[in-house]
Amino acid sequence: MGLAGVDNRDVKLIMVGGKGGVGKTTCASAVALKIAMEGRKVLIITSDPAPSLSDIFEKTIGDTETKIHDEYELYGLEVSSDIVLKRWKERFGPEIYEVVSSFARVDYDFVEYIGTAPGIEEEYMLNFIMELVEGGSYDIVVWDTAPAGHTLRLLKLPELFLSHLEAATKFYMNMYGYIEKVKDTVRLRESKKTLLQIIAGWEALSERIVEFIRDRTSVKYLIVTIPEALGVKMTRRVIRELEENSLAVENIVINNVVESADCDFHRLRKTMQEGYIDELIQAYRDKALTILYLAPHEIKGMERIAQAARLLFG
Repeated sequence: MGLAGVDNRDVKLIMVGGKGGVGKTTCASAVALKIAMEGRKVLIITSDPAPSLSDIFEKTIGDTETKIHDEYELYGLEVSSDIVLKRWKERFGPEIYEVVSSFARVDYDFVEYIGTAPGIEEEYMLNFIMELVEGGSYDIVVWDTAPAGHTLRLLKLPELFLSHLEAATKFYMNMYGYIEKVKDTVRLRESKKTLLQIIAGWEALSERIVEFIRDRTSVKYLIVTIPEALGVKMTRRVIRELEENSLAVENIVINNVVESADCDFHRLRKTMQEGYIDELIQAYRDKALTILYLAPHEIKGMERIAQAARLLFG
């Protein structure tokens, strides 16, 4: 069985997740290349702390949108934490500083403090992805997400983000004794918005992002795993938490499966893997499970990525 629905014309974002080291980037690259080969303009973006798109495609990509393939409209982007926080500060820093400095004497370093908030990086990464998708420059965006633990933190938004902003703001308001007197009267010098209007704007953005990632028509989640105890355990946890938060997973790729055993080592591994594959099949009968067999060579370069794409899509 091949991947189901991810190449549908209504899909605008494919999020590829899973435990670290299971082949997320390889699968994301294969999906992106396959869709580009069908004539669509595709951006593959990675937010993994150790990005490897450049290694897999054998082309320097980096933190600017870079064309990967001469014939197809395939582009790549590697985004680091530093880049995400830099863009966040450029977007929200002046507004945050103006809000607080309108009633409290603080240095601009206050924005740096806000930037350490739990969820800020994920929050703005999602905002950045949403803007890429809605900007219309690409037909589809394939997002090679950070390892599962980071991805699951997305589900705690917007609560972490907002609680940190509100706590920080109220701290300074309390410090100056303005909490009751100022909350309805503080106005920004130019925009004339009240403090509560600004916070409401942040809240609306967070809620819009959550609504965006829950759109089952335009956003698809693809989980990559391997048939081993830790991989299966993490997969079950990720899928459970995604679905508890109204995010539907339709596809699971089981990677690095031994296809044929010709020695005791591979026979033992094959037997072990079959048990975990059966566990996944029994647990997820409502999903498309795709097996990607262990290759005798590294999957890197266009030709081998294209081979992986053919296997993934059947």
